[in-house]
Amino acid sequence: MKNIPVIMIIFGGSGDLAHRKLYPSLFNLYEQGLIHDNFAVIGTARRPWSHEYLREQVSDVIHETHDQVDENEVKAFASHFYYQSHDVTNVEHYVTLKKLAQELDDRYSAQGNCLFYMAMAPRFFGTIATHINDQHLTGSGFNRIVVEKPFGHDLVSAEQLNKEITASFDENDIFRIDHYLGKEMIQNIMPMRFTNPLIKNIWSGEYIKNIQITLAERLGVEARGGYYDTSGALRDMVQNHIFQIITLLAMPEPKDLSSDSVHQAKQELLKSLIIPTPEEVKKNFVRGQYLGSDTTFAYKKEPNVDPDSTTETYVAGKTKFTSGPIAGVPIYFRTGKEFKEKKTRIDIVLKHINNPYGQAHSNNITIEVDPESKIYITINGKKIDEPGIRREDLTYAFSKEEMAKVPDGYERLLHDVFVNDSTNFTHWSELKRYWEFIDAVEDAWQKENEAGNPEIAQYLPYRMGPKEADNIFESPTEHWIYE
Repeated sequence: MKNIPVIMIIFGGSGDLAHRKLYPSLFNLYEQGLIHDNFAVIGTARRPWSHEYLREQVSDVIHETHDQVDENEVKAFASHFYYQSHDVTNVEHYVTLKKLAQELDDRYSAQGNCLFYMAMAPRFFGTIATHINDQHLTGSGFNRIVVEKPFGHDLVSAEQLNKEITASFDENDIFRIDHYLGKEMIQNIMPMRFTNPLIKNIWSGEYIKNIQITLAERLGVEARGGYYDTSGALRDMVQNHIFQIITLLAMPEPKDLSSDSVHQAKQELLKSLIIPTPEEVKKNFVRGQYLGSDTTFAYKKEPNVDPDSTTETYVAGKTKFTSGPIAGVPIYFRTGKEFKEKKTRIDIVLKHINNPYGQAHSNNITIEVDPESKIYITINGKKIDEPGIRREDLTYAFSKEEMAKVPDGYERLLHDVFVNDSTNFTHWSELKRYWEFIDAVEDAWQKENEAGNPEIAQYLPYRMGPKEADNIFESPTEHWIYE
């Protein structure tokens, strides 16, 4: 790997994301040589830290996240970190930040290259972007910005944030990050689809009955009640993670693997995304809230949650496209808190066929993303010692040794930012379409709320969500594969 010169400014450098994900990932990229001699990181936050204190924090987190490290390497890496106490609303602080960045650019021969990372509360994204522009923080080399989710609260706020960011950065320099796109099995969707004739040749409505996506979380909202009650499962999980997966499953084959071609294929697909009407929302969507148990609070009794809240901790729904290889095929999704287990999986359900053996199970293709990483195809075969058909799985999986080599999603995506590869990030035209879909559902629910009759299913914790979600399928023979 080449040594990329850059000054990286992390807004929120004292926060949880920086410590859990960014600093360990940067250290791995440092050891690989992608960044090494000609880089510096400025961590900013309101806390009155010093350069030395930040370096101690960085060293500590490297020791916590790595089993064996070279102490000299850790010390050398941490020496590239600097701290600037910073109030993002204070213009004068941006002047001080710019001065420090220029000094470090000269010291490390960073060639005017700047990378800005928004790792703090989303309500400050627009303010930071505005002051990067009006205080001219961008350098003379490349200038890139990484923006965490959520990118806006709805389409209107997303458009305003995009306007503020594009005042300083071109679309190709804006990296809207979603760590799901860095996960190993999400990155396996395209190779699975396009390199296997067995799968590629049946990827159509002629053979696929439906696709099901489950993002199940084991825990409740816990300490995040204040944030979560203003968001909900639809905005928190569907608008980003689930739609990213849907797009990879439904997009046409790109002409090549360049970022431009991949995004062109995605954008072509999303033009045909069917935006649901209020009647379709009522029929094809279910929202729910978890109840309490002997060991857990009900959602409405969680700290910082409105006792009259209509915010959903569970949502199930359906999408369809009018073009693309699986045009017309229903794609069902569900996500929520307090499921029986943490699990992310995709089930591609193939149609039944007539056969001389009578009724046989469909051949399903399952992609398990978390906590295991594997793909398996269920096939039918002969029972050994009695008449009839049995099911078996053909499995593609990794050994423990291979799993140990799989990089964290943030490490992968930070690498892509440094080398300017936006394939696994979200373009504005894609995000805009996602928000149009989400807003249509939210607007329908809001009208129900205003009419005083919101349909919010209640479900017990540690199960699979409300039973009402079984009713969104188009035919009575369809059901959730993962139960």
